[in-house]
Amino acid sequence: MTRLVPVHWKRFECVLLKSGCWFDREEGDHRIYKRDSLKRPLVIPRASDLPVFIIRNNLKTLGISRDEYLTLLQDC
Repeated sequence: MTRLVPVHWKRFECVLLKSGCWFDREEGDHRIYKRDSLKRPLVIPRASDLPVFIIRNNLKTLGISRDEYLTLLQDC
């Protein structure tokens, strides 16, 4: 099992889009994504690299395992 590492926000955005989310709006330097099955929106900052804790929190909200995330990330 490989560790999660910081990734550029555009690569993480690609993972979100492949998992069925859509871009809803942008407020300041934060981008907000939604999906019908989610209870709350996903918020990612437009920082160059997203810290691991932000990636992990968003994966929990999405209900995606680490392995699924890494598979989606390879396609981006």
